[in-house]
Amino acid sequence: MKSDTIRQKLKITNWLLEAILLIIFIFFSITANNFFSIGNTLNILRSISFKGIIACFMTMIIIAGEMDLSVGSTVAFAGVFTAYLNKAFMGLGLDATAGTIIAIAIVVLAAAIVGYLISLFVTRLKVPSFIVTLAAMQLMRGAALILANGFPIQGYPSWFKYLGSGYVGPIPFPAVIFALFIAATWYVMTNTPFGRSIYAIGSNPDSAALSGIDVNKIKQIIFMLTSAAAGLVGIMVSAQLNSGSPNIGTNYEMDVISSVIIGGASLSGGAGTIRGTLIGCIFTGIILNAMTLLGVSDYWQYVVRGSLVVFAVFLNTMAKERLKERGL
Repeated sequence: MKSDTIRQKLKITNWLLEAILLIIFIFFSITANNFFSIGNTLNILRSISFKGIIACFMTMIIIAGEMDLSVGSTVAFAGVFTAYLNKAFMGLGLDATAGTIIAIAIVVLAAAIVGYLISLFVTRLKVPSFIVTLAAMQLMRGAALILANGFPIQGYPSWFKYLGSGYVGPIPFPAVIFALFIAATWYVMTNTPFGRSIYAIGSNPDSAALSGIDVNKIKQIIFMLTSAAAGLVGIMVSAQLNSGSPNIGTNYEMDVISSVIIGGASLSGGAGTIRGTLIGCIFTGIILNAMTLLGVSDYWQYVVRGSLVVFAVFLNTMAKERLKERGL
């Protein structure tokens, strides 16, 4: 009976973040000019979609007990590399549309290869993913700056801008892509052996290996998927700006990881949901948008970003401790 009561309370707390999100939404609707408007809502939706696409796969990485700090720099590299290849293909006389499509395919593949190389260091050489991806973050940002020579590269066909700024009816195109990724990753994590394997690896990699799960292969796949998603987002942001800039993607890794942690994922692995990540993305998106509308300086926005992560980790730790105390 006592156990049933505890579980009922835990079910209620599962909706705590949604309740806080609703309160914050109402508060900013009252205090921030134009916050509660169709135009601003669509802006928030577009903004969270770029980071949310990456967050879907970052959820898998964190559940598996790993980390990827390179996604923001991969976004920048992908945007610049797409523009660089497109310009090169145009110089060779290739049709603009065909050249851009080929460039997109090459860039997504290149990003996936980056993820694979990262995974080799993590799985084969046993280097902590934090260190490997920290190095990759610097390398990818440097590569973007070298390719662009420090300046944005311009010159896309007119249709390309749709990928970042277009609409499907009233909905921003990036939000439609985000919704598809949310649905796909939710299904994978809740209804497939692959998703269950990720949870098993995060909970206890040695036990997962003994039960027949190819731990290294699973980690390689999720690192590749995460980098490929970052590459896709880099292309979409490049399309929105109509140029490949080496400065895009700044702070993406922090915002993405914040969203995943706020959504309930554990940095120690084994816990987290796509549903929670979705709520975390909306939560951080609303906070950042409202601070901009309220005229909060960039300096204080950094403080708020860091505070959100600390607060989320604190709540996560407290919840795990309470579960341990109650034997659940």
